Amino acid sequence: MANESTENKSAEDISADALAAEIIEDAEEQVELDAAAENISAEQEKINELELALATAKSTVADQKDSVIRAKAEVDNVRRRAAQDVEKARKFALEKFAAEMLTTVDNLERALQNIDKDDESNTAIIEGIELTYQGLLASLEKFSIQAIDPQDKPFNPELHQAMSMQEVEGVAPNTVIAVMQKGYELNGRLIRPAMVMVSKAKPSVDTTA
Repeated sequence: MANESTENKSAEDISADALAAEIIEDAEEQVELDAAAENISAEQEKINELELALATAKSTVADQKDSVIRAKAEVDNVRRRAAQDVEKARKFALEKFAAEMLTTVDNLERALQNIDKDDESNTAIIEGIELTYQGLLASLEKFSIQAIDPQDKPFNPELHQAMSMQEVEGVAPNTVIAVMQKGYELNGRLIRPAMVMVSKAKPSVDTTA
């Protein structure tokens, strides 16, 4: 009986030790799991921080890229406007000078129109005026100054200035029938309209009376 009691007691001790060992093992595993979970959480926080930093860096790069593109576009616009201003200045720098020269052209044309060509004593004078006139026109054309002489052409209010209107048999209305003063353009830009006389339609006759 004593041996049997001793064996039972030993078995209980073994069972208690095994249970304690199992509990300790479970506790150690839980501690390891908690430590692993903490490590995973810390790593996830680092990942989140890195992702946030990356997103911020990408946003900064995008903003800087946009700023660079806008700055480049503005520089290109400034260069284009400057080039246009230089081109305009080059084309039209002679505008005021040309306008003054046109008065001389007008005077030479009037002289040629009014001088008595039948008088042989005027031959040398006429030749001199003609040479001066042609030389002046050649100089104006060299600098892209072109005359507007709309004789017998349709009236164009953008290029012509109507000084008077007159009925003319056999001529269509709004036709230039006389040019009192030629107009001129500089590089396609009007610097003086042609002063003209324009034909007009006959008044309609009221046949109901």
